[in-house]
Amino acid sequence: MLRTRITLVVVAATLLAIVVSVVSSYRGVTAMVADQFDRALVDRADAVAAVLDAGRVPAERPDTAEQLLLPDGTVRPLAPGRTALPVPPGALDVARSGEGRLTAETTVGDRTFGVLVQGRGEGHGALVVSQDYAEAERMDQEFLGRIGWTTAGAAAVCAALGRLLIGRILRPMRRLARAAERISSTQDLGTALPAAGRDEVGRLTLAFEVMLDALRRSREAQQRLVQNASHELRTPLTSVRGSAELLQRARGRLAPEDEEKILATLVAESVALDELVRELVELATDRQADEDRVPLDLAAAAEDCADRFRRRTGRVVDVDAAGTAGTVGAGPDRDGAVVVLARPRALHRCIDNLLANAVKFSPGDTPVTVLVESAPAGPDGDGDRRGAGGGARPGVPCVRLVVRDLGPGIRPEERDAVFDRFYRGAGTQSTPGSGLGLAIVHDLVTADGGTVFAGTGPGGGAEVGFTLPRAVPAARRG
Repeated sequence: MLRTRITLVVVAATLLAIVVSVVSSYRGVTAMVADQFDRALVDRADAVAAVLDAGRVPAERPDTAEQLLLPDGTVRPLAPGRTALPVPPGALDVARSGEGRLTAETTVGDRTFGVLVQGRGEGHGALVVSQDYAEAERMDQEFLGRIGWTTAGAAAVCAALGRLLIGRILRPMRRLARAAERISSTQDLGTALPAAGRDEVGRLTLAFEVMLDALRRSREAQQRLVQNASHELRTPLTSVRGSAELLQRARGRLAPEDEEKILATLVAESVALDELVRELVELATDRQADEDRVPLDLAAAAEDCADRFRRRTGRVVDVDAAGTAGTVGAGPDRDGAVVVLARPRALHRCIDNLLANAVKFSPGDTPVTVLVESAPAGPDGDGDRRGAGGGARPGVPCVRLVVRDLGPGIRPEERDAVFDRFYRGAGTQSTPGSGLGLAIVHDLVTADGGTVFAGTGPGGGAEVGFTLPRAVPAARRG
């Protein structure tokens, strides 16, 4: 459990800080106490020596013991009735020389004494002063005991407060987790999320809300696609089934010309059904999604697609890139080049769909024009007045491709709807097609950071196109 793990980490960090602090303090205090004991021994030895030099007997103290060590090794306690304490090694040398000072420790039973041996002059031996460490050891044990209880109490308080505070901090996370579990179990993307704060958990909640919103839109789009696809598939399938049933019932009794018409209908509906399924698959999967966006010459791509349509349909398709100041074919590192950032196959598919749409809805003896021009880097571009979303985005240098025909045009109220899936405008219901061509253009262009637009051209026909960001030259990027 996250709350418990974080609490354990907090308690461990607190204990580590306390232990480091206690060890450092204990070592410092121990050194200071030892120094004070050493100085106390020296002071006691000097005081006893002064009293002895004055010919008096020093007063007894319960925590110290004084004795004389003669040059011959005899030990004589200064306090009557006291047992002589063992002298440390090297003390006899000080007694014989009568000079110098020796500090050591000695143990008698379970008691430890600090011992100071101080010479009294040649022939007078040495003064041995011993101090009992029992009080120091008691204080040391009491200090360690208090530190242990204090540390345990601090750890317990830290654990309780830490668990409480961490629980409050993680409460929004638990609410978000419960909401996520509820969404996972019920598949209800409309489940309300907890209110988002301003901290990291709040940002996570906002990100989760954005993700849920994207999933909701995706599910709605998927449901609309399935519903529209089932509706659109029903027409060709009904036609194919009716024709097949007619041939089955006739069993060779139809006139050759009638049979030929039914077979032609079967072929035409099969072709339409194949085209519809292909476009549905492409729209649902975006087969160009695995492509990377690279700098592409938009005018050259338009010329390639136009040439393909000229050969296929025999129609006149003109490409005009004069609006780019004569930079057709310029590389991406030249200023003013007609180079955009897009996916190659996706870009060609968009241009093909626009040309197919123009050829389909315009008279066969009229030309189709492809215009490639620079779009102003601002919201007041010319395309904005001709269709929703046609202008360049503010502050972003863009290039615009427009396909114009001399057909019936697009009514103002349909300029946005023509990019919807399966949309058919007034008067186009009998025209072959799936109504997915411009929807595919919209999806592919917006995926590359562009916009689409539709409107009426100068000649009265339709004007449909898209705008893509211009590729930034490498020198400028550097």
